[in-house]
Amino acid sequence: MNEIVVTPGRIRKKQGTGDRGRETGFCRPVVQSLVPKTLRSTRRFFTVGLSLALGLLAGRVEALPGQTPSEAVVWIQANPTLRPVRGEKLLVRKSDTPAQRFTFSATPLQVGRASSGATGGIIRTEEISFFDIQNGVTRDRLQEALRAIYGPTVYQDYTQARTLYAYPTQKTLDQSINRDAPLLAALQGEVREGDRYAYWLEIARQKNSFAYTGKITVFLRDDLPKLEAELRNR
Repeated sequence: MNEIVVTPGRIRKKQGTGDRGRETGFCRPVVQSLVPKTLRSTRRFFTVGLSLALGLLAGRVEALPGQTPSEAVVWIQANPTLRPVRGEKLLVRKSDTPAQRFTFSATPLQVGRASSGATGGIIRTEEISFFDIQNGVTRDRLQEALRAIYGPTVYQDYTQARTLYAYPTQKTLDQSINRDAPLLAALQGEVREGDRYAYWLEIARQKNSFAYTGKITVFLRDDLPKLEAELRNR
């Protein structure tokens, strides 16, 4: 059984067979001969049962835009990739070092700039972000995080989504030179509209093209006009 684990430095696979577990780079030996056969069978039964229960729960209550905050909390707690610690609900943080951070957040606020508009009492925006000075942040890394957290259905919706706006545009590049505002050209991203959700990917590149911050956001399609207008007028 393969399980993808998110860490600030990487997304790695955790593999296991039977009663022996192995995580890439780490070993956990198990002395099976010291465990009675009946006890081992019982443990396997409860492990399979728990995995099945969590799988059914995750399929029924998803922390996707449009769900209630309470439903989002349940899904986040059961998500095998996010693995929130005690006390984490709609915000999950992981950090190996001060130079490496991963954050997942779910909020009822509209995507983009804060506004006073009605939220509807549901989750409207969910964001996956990385800060990694050591390894950098790439488009592939953000997309893999999306696939690992949300699964193949949402990932396929993202890959097949229509690109509505991509930046920086040539106009933005010219403005960054005229205004002496290199940050305008450093921000690279795109907004996509899928059949189920809308997506916003953004990476901030340095002068040497190295990027150490980036995010990918899943949000309600109803909020697309707001975000697109903000990005075009930025």
